[in-house]
Amino acid sequence: MQIRVGYELVYGCPQPTPMIFALKIHPSRDADIIVADELRTQPYVPVRHDLDAFGNWCSRFVAPAGEIRIFGDALVEDSGAPDLVAPDAPPTPIEALPPHALLYLAGSRYCETDLLAPIAWELFGRTTPGWARVQAIVDFVHDHLRFGYEFARATRTAWEGYQERVGVCRDFAHLAIALCRSMNIPARYCTGYLGDIGVPASSAPMDFSGWFEAFLDGRWYAFDARHNMPRVGRIVIARGRDAADVAISTAFGPTLLKSFRVWTDEVGDRRPHHAFATGWGSDAMVPGTS
Repeated sequence: MQIRVGYELVYGCPQPTPMIFALKIHPSRDADIIVADELRTQPYVPVRHDLDAFGNWCSRFVAPAGEIRIFGDALVEDSGAPDLVAPDAPPTPIEALPPHALLYLAGSRYCETDLLAPIAWELFGRTTPGWARVQAIVDFVHDHLRFGYEFARATRTAWEGYQERVGVCRDFAHLAIALCRSMNIPARYCTGYLGDIGVPASSAPMDFSGWFEAFLDGRWYAFDARHNMPRVGRIVIARGRDAADVAISTAFGPTLLKSFRVWTDEVGDRRPHHAFATGWGSDAMVPGTS
């Protein structure tokens, strides 16, 4: 299948402001891109694209004073297969983990393993190591938190989400990541596109989505604690320790987000789509973004 994805963000800047955006599709999907998602601006400013320390594309420019529109549109080939499920996947022993996975065992800005480790071992210490243990964590987080865009808060951590029992996609992912790491399972945060493909269309505004990947049996597997089911058409933009590493936008000065629009549509799907979102409800926003 082919999936059309894209975005349009409009900012107001009282002065020239350096900005960094993580909006380009992750390099791991390069072979699937039919029409490239070139980040463009109106008015035009020169844009530099670099790979960050986690292998994500970062687009950098200086926004002029006034209003600037940032937009992109892409066409992606997708297998149409749901997320891979491997219920017999065993854990990878700590001593056998590849170096790149070790980073994702430690606590991070939004994932306080020191606070959550005692809870994790109490809840999941008797579960079967490997896929079954990760799925038990996903089941718990899915049932423990209540989803709602009205619960979005850019500063909520995994520990606070556990206590408050509400959140958006990023909060579900952060809590699951922290619990996995507490159980010695490498886990990393993902942000990207996830449309209503293969599921009933939602009336909620389309937005970027947050999920996580766990390292089992020598490879990474996608898990989604909010939806808790294999989904079709997941297109990753960026991966990192948590949302702080994959902020959709970072502004180095005062800015105002005036409008925010995302689309993720299967080409040829005749169902109505809900492309508009309202800015600060975005799962991928973190402190420092505007």
